[in-house]
Amino acid sequence: MNVNRKVQTLDEFTIQQLRDFPNATGELSHLLRNIGLAAKRVNVEVLKAGLVDILGDAGTINVQGEEVKKLDVYANDQFTGVLRHGIACAGIASEELDDFVAFDDAKSVKSKYVCMFDPLDGSSNIDVNVSIGTIFSVYRRVTEIGTVVTKEDFLQPGNQQVAAGYVVYGSSTMLVYATRRGVNGFTLDPSIGEWTLSHPEIKCPEKGKIYSVNHGNFFQYNENVRKYINICQNKTKGDGGPYTQRYIGSMVSDVHRNLIKGGIFMYPGTTDKPKGKLRLLYECNPFAFIMEVAGGKATNGRERILDVQPTELHQRTPLFIGSKLMMEELETYLAG
Repeated sequence: MNVNRKVQTLDEFTIQQLRDFPNATGELSHLLRNIGLAAKRVNVEVLKAGLVDILGDAGTINVQGEEVKKLDVYANDQFTGVLRHGIACAGIASEELDDFVAFDDAKSVKSKYVCMFDPLDGSSNIDVNVSIGTIFSVYRRVTEIGTVVTKEDFLQPGNQQVAAGYVVYGSSTMLVYATRRGVNGFTLDPSIGEWTLSHPEIKCPEKGKIYSVNHGNFFQYNENVRKYINICQNKTKGDGGPYTQRYIGSMVSDVHRNLIKGGIFMYPGTTDKPKGKLRLLYECNPFAFIMEVAGGKATNGRERILDVQPTELHQRTPLFIGSKLMMEELETYLAG
């Protein structure tokens, strides 16, 4: 078998990155590889979900008051287990868990990072074979290394993220992650079971023609949001249009598409849920970090998402995220 040596694996890429920082410990690289391993395990089950007893509800309700899917539970267990047994994570917080989990063994307490994740975003789509994903973020702990982490380590604003990323389980399986140096995408090559660099140095186009929003909630949005949606619907060639509306209902898939092609994703608050539905720590902060590194913007309608100081682990927020020029146009309406 001929091996294409021009293709870099995730391991090769992270090692290459380490060479640029002679004093780096490699702990973050190890953590990212562990996340990649857990994602591979989840991907195996996603691919055969229709063949085994892993579809449907698990019969429990998570802290968000939502029905937990069986694959949600499996994904959460995989990411928690892999990170617990690694040497680069001091603790985790998950959308599926009521509270954070501190790893108190001798090696973990010496780790300088904590990880937060949504193990399976878009899980309502599992039973109908629509793309789903995993979202994660990494922070440097603020408590003293050598001690057990506390909630303080997790309640940090998004601008303190060291890395963030997501996995799309779709027609191909992709892992995209960002550090302050850039955003890179890796596609899982099933023939060798390795993440291979397929989308180097991702940049979000400054302007796109896609807007993603749940039109079913249109009349529950505030007037300024409705005005902007009407503008999107009536764009012509003369003012940069026409726009097309695309909404999958899996945030990972929607934002991934807009990151690559250019576009804007909106999940505003509604009259029923004025604080929004998306989770600041597990969904919004990671994607805001990725999008900003790629050249885009993210806001809750009042302030930059990454500047919001969280007060609770499962805090919710409205979210507007996407291409820079589209976001700037949106902000003129939100400010109105």
